[in-house]
Amino acid sequence: MNKEVLFAKTLEQVKKLAKEQGNCVSEEQVKEAFEPLSFDNEQLQMVFNYLVKAKIGINEPVNIDDYLTDEEKDYLEDYLKEIQILGDVSEGEKEAITLSAMAGESYAQGRLAEIYLKDVVDIAKLYAGQGVFLEDLIGEGNVALAVGTGMLGCLENATEAQGMLMKMVMDAMEAYIAENASIEKIDQKAVDKVNRVMEKARELSEELRRKVTPEELSAESGLSKNQILEAVRISGNKIEYIEVDPNE
Repeated sequence: MNKEVLFAKTLEQVKKLAKEQGNCVSEEQVKEAFEPLSFDNEQLQMVFNYLVKAKIGINEPVNIDDYLTDEEKDYLEDYLKEIQILGDVSEGEKEAITLSAMAGESYAQGRLAEIYLKDVVDIAKLYAGQGVFLEDLIGEGNVALAVGTGMLGCLENATEAQGMLMKMVMDAMEAYIAENASIEKIDQKAVDKVNRVMEKARELSEELRRKVTPEELSAESGLSKNQILEAVRISGNKIEYIEVDPNE
């Protein structure tokens, strides 16, 4: 495997391990994970620095609340007050509810989802600051939680339920972040395309002292007519230097 690919894969594995451990890893775990790459102390220190910047504690957890915005803190305060009325349960009650949920009882499945709502909040805080709203992360996690409580029948005992549900929550949040990151890249690509066409159109328009047609711009810029028309469409027909036939 390419060394760069192995490094990226190992880093993601360490980050995932940290989230499973309350956003914390030990130095030994990091060193063990990167052992196949034969990193020296300086390279390992760079990894440790990266993890700290990613809000991951080394040997001891970090206070995630310190990384939240005031708006996120206000939202969490109100949200936690709302779910507080659902009440807490003892470990014995949780186990009984879990067993009933595993047996397919819909009420128990709904109650179990309520019990883990606070855990969804804790996980969402770990994923905060990655370009999506904390509220949306919690929403995605809650959906995954509701779905997961209906899938517990495949488990052999109740002790496996929490691990399965929290993994589903984490996977849902990671998928949401990845999806929105992809959308952001697509949006930026579209912006770059519009800016490129607009700049070329501006130059030619100033030279000719009038608006230009897509055909003229294509001939002078090397851009295809389709590229130009697509940029005009993406901009909402707001590239003022181009005169487009309404029928195109």
